[in-house]
Amino acid sequence: MADYGKLGLRCGLEIHQQLDTGKLFCSCPSIIRDDEAHFVVKRRLHAVAGESGEVDIAARHQAGKEKYYVYEGYNDTTCLVELDEEPIHPVNMGALRIVMQVALMLGAKLADRLVVMRKTVVDGSNTSGFQRTALVARNGILTTPSGQKIGIPTICIEEESAKIVERQGEFDVYNLSRLGIPLIEIATSPDITHPEQVREAAETIGMILRSTKSIKRGLGTIRQDVNVSIKEGARIEIKGAQELRLLQKLVETEVQRQAALLEIRKELPRQTKLEGEIKDISSLFTKSESKLVKSALEKNGAVLGVKLENFAGLLGKEVQPGNRLGTEFSDYAKAGAGVAGLVHSDELPKYGIGQNEIILVRKSLGCRDKDGFVLVADRADKSRKALEIVVERARQCLKGVPEEVRKANADGTTTFLRPMPGAARMYPETDIQSTALDAKGIEIPKLISEQSTELTSIGLSRDLADQLVRSEMYGYFEEAADRYKKIPLSFIATTLLLTPKDIRKRLKIDASGLGQKEFDEVFSRLDEGKLTREAVTEVLAQLAEGRKPDYKAYSPLSLQEVEAEVNRLLEEHKDRPEKALGIAIGRLKLRASPDDIRKIFEKLKKQ
Repeated sequence: MADYGKLGLRCGLEIHQQLDTGKLFCSCPSIIRDDEAHFVVKRRLHAVAGESGEVDIAARHQAGKEKYYVYEGYNDTTCLVELDEEPIHPVNMGALRIVMQVALMLGAKLADRLVVMRKTVVDGSNTSGFQRTALVARNGILTTPSGQKIGIPTICIEEESAKIVERQGEFDVYNLSRLGIPLIEIATSPDITHPEQVREAAETIGMILRSTKSIKRGLGTIRQDVNVSIKEGARIEIKGAQELRLLQKLVETEVQRQAALLEIRKELPRQTKLEGEIKDISSLFTKSESKLVKSALEKNGAVLGVKLENFAGLLGKEVQPGNRLGTEFSDYAKAGAGVAGLVHSDELPKYGIGQNEIILVRKSLGCRDKDGFVLVADRADKSRKALEIVVERARQCLKGVPEEVRKANADGTTTFLRPMPGAARMYPETDIQSTALDAKGIEIPKLISEQSTELTSIGLSRDLADQLVRSEMYGYFEEAADRYKKIPLSFIATTLLLTPKDIRKRLKIDASGLGQKEFDEVFSRLDEGKLTREAVTEVLAQLAEGRKPDYKAYSPLSLQEVEAEVNRLLEEHKDRPEKALGIAIGRLKLRASPDDIRKIFEKLKKQ
């Protein structure tokens, strides 16, 4: 177990949550689509200087890939704003009020005016080459259930990016339906000092956001970025974590990665020189059996190599579970030069490259015993660019941990995305006026945690109450509880939350089609005494399949009717009264309460 206090872990969160309103700067609906596009457009994006007069390092890195971008749009839900062919419209006030509401819930101070800024983004995710963002409030405080207080330095409103459809070597394809959906961005201070605290902080922010009842729900509607650093390490931004369960693992893995890179720095002699002389060594592989090499040479490519002084044994050192330093170098080469990958000395012989070829490569590159090397087999210009990037990344090993942005992977590891952006990426938006911010009239909703406590006071279990207030059915529960006075609240809650699960698990029926209409149909009959509670699951299962239930078969029996049937069965089974009870419950269970059947049975048995 790592000693995170000794390691000096500091961690902060950035939460990006889609709001359930129309788009931020136009009147298009916030509907994310996957159907066939009505039209496509092609663009190239260029990195430009920000307000400081400098080009942002991350933008320069992305522009260096020389990609073009294809955008899919729809005639009925995409407008000229998304295509960057028309100036943006005034900000969506409904979305802005939600962000102000959350800011007040966090005790933050609203800015005097909303001033929209442009943030350079040239990875294709926005047709304009920038994302619009605006500061709404500052200096809030998040208090977690365990009592930890975490600073909230900024709360912003910004526009969502386009949705990636496909990535290719020379171009990427994006869908414009997601572009422009309003996002609230909540950034915490680096007050988190243990991985276990990360999830609690994210869950608390999520609870506050859901308390507004104005956010989108479902996979992809919220993203958590994690900023992690340790003593002598560097701030690393991990982007794109969509699942809460992954957050703790990402932090643990990043701490491991930074600690491993710091160990590598210690192992590298201070006098290490990385001169970066790249050589074309294709002639050494004319008779190679390596498929990787032969494929490149058959396409008129080349095999280029570079010596990495004192890196023997370090390229194969694990820095993340399953990933080595060589993997980090490969990620950089893929991201910056578009090559498929690389081969390094610590993993050879492999890929069909034999010992004799290794000896020739080491001699050609001038490697000593402690030196490693890296090979790239691709188009000559791409291979050279890839190795230049590798040499620069190797030089960073002498310093320790480079600041960078990394992508969250499903297994808790991360992959290099781009260098850490700086202030040079920001400049003012010129197509819209600033907007005065005023807290007057902004209502602060009751927190979900408080709502849950109230539900336990009226008879729901704590577990059921917690599930209910966090579910998409909570709003409908409040309506149903007010409308159907004769149905116990606990039964309404159980039916909404647990019955669909029972239908899926026990009856093997897809219950995803059950909605307010179906529940109203059942609850209204139950409230009017035309349906028994025991029949609710059976009826909902039929509605889920699109069938029309025969409600006569589920109409409640009177106590007299139940008594008559139980009496008849007792006459048939005089010697085995318990059998009569079993038959009665099985036959009448959807039209009468089993408790009523048992009571009548006991009464008749004594007569």
